[in-house]
Amino acid sequence: MQLTKENGDVRQGHPVYAQMGPTIFEHMSGLARELGAINLGQGFPDEQGPPELLEAAARALREKSNQYPPSPGLPELRDAIAAFYAARQGLSLAREQVIVTSGATEALAAAVLALVEPDDEVILFEPAYDAYAPLVRRAGGVPVLVPLRAPDWRYRREDIARAITARTRTIMLNDPLNPLGSVASEAELAMLAEVCMAHDLVAICDEVWEDVRFDGRPHRSLLSLPGMAVRAVKVGSAGKIFGLTGWKIGWVCASAELARLVGRAHQFLTFTTPPALQWAVAEGLVQPPGRFAARNAAWAASRARLAAGLAGAGFAVLPNAATWFLCVDLAASGIALGDRDFAERAVREAGVASIPVSALFEGAGAPTGIVRFCFTKPDAQLDEAVARLASFRDKLG
Repeated sequence: MQLTKENGDVRQGHPVYAQMGPTIFEHMSGLARELGAINLGQGFPDEQGPPELLEAAARALREKSNQYPPSPGLPELRDAIAAFYAARQGLSLAREQVIVTSGATEALAAAVLALVEPDDEVILFEPAYDAYAPLVRRAGGVPVLVPLRAPDWRYRREDIARAITARTRTIMLNDPLNPLGSVASEAELAMLAEVCMAHDLVAICDEVWEDVRFDGRPHRSLLSLPGMAVRAVKVGSAGKIFGLTGWKIGWVCASAELARLVGRAHQFLTFTTPPALQWAVAEGLVQPPGRFAARNAAWAASRARLAAGLAGAGFAVLPNAATWFLCVDLAASGIALGDRDFAERAVREAGVASIPVSALFEGAGAPTGIVRFCFTKPDAQLDEAVARLASFRDKLG
C-alpha cells in the first residue's frame, strides 16, 4: 500500500511489510467465512474453552484490578508458569526468568528484536511458522533456510553445518513442529545443543505445542539440555495449552539476563497483557494433572476420528505425534493436484478449508503435495468435512 505525504511524495512503507499480502491462514479463513465453508485450515478449537477458566476470568474482571499490570506479567502468573514447568518438565525457573506477553507471536517478536542484530544470520527450519522470516528481516537479520526432508522431517547435523557461517548468531526451533506434528528426538535435541555451544548460538525455541502431544512422551525443552540454560529462549502459549487461542496469553522463559533483554523489547511492543486473563491462566496452570490429561484425551479422540474418516475416504494421512493438525499426502492419495490448487479448489468446490504446507516454505525443495487439516472441531463438523472431501475426491477422478 502506498502512503501519500502532505507534499505529494509517496512513501512505500517498510519493504518487509509493503510487499506482503495476507498470510495463508488469513487467506483461507477469509475464504471460509466468505463461502460458508467448514474451516479446518486455521488452528483453533470450535468451543468456548474450559468453563473453570472462563469463570476465573469473569471473577477477576469483577473482583480484581482492571488497570495496567506489571509489564513482565502478574507475579501470580509468572510463579504459576514456573511451577507448571517444574511439575511437567522438571525445569527450575524463578519468577525473574519469565516474561508474560500478548500471545506467543509477540513473545517471538520480542525475542527476535532483543537478540537479533543487523546482518546477523538466523537459521530457520522449514516448514516454518510464517511469522519467523518477516520478524528476522524486520530486525535487520538474514533468514537462512534449512528445509526438513520427508518422510521423517528430522534435524540433520550435516544440513545445519552447511548453513552455519561466521555471521550465524541464532537458530529458531519449533518443537513440536507445526504443521507436520513431528517431535524432535532426544538425539536431535542433544545435537542441536552441541551445535549451539560449538558455534556460540542462541536458540529461540517455539514450544507452543509442548503440551499437545499424543505419543505418550513428556516434552523435553532445549532449554533443559546441558549448556543451554544461558543460551535458549523458550516460548509457550496458554492458547494452545487450554484451547483459548483468542486470549493471546504467551510467555518467554530464559535465563534472568536473556529474559530481561526480551522484557525490554516487550515493553515497547504491547507493554502488558489483560490482567483478568493473566489471573485466569494462573489458576488454570495449577490444576491437577488429570485435568490436562482429560483435555488431551478429548483432542486425541477428535484426531482419531478425522484420521479414520480421511483414511476411509481414500486419503493418505501422514503420521502425527503432536499439535491440532493432520496432514494428507495428495500424491499418495492418488490426487494429481498440487497442495495450493487442492486447497483453493476444496474450499470453493467442497466447502472445506485447509492449509497447503508449501505455503510454509520460502526456500527451494518445498513439498508441493501436502495439505493440513485442523481436527479440534465438533464430531458432526469433522464428519461433514470428510463427506464433502470424499465427494470432491471422487469428482477429481
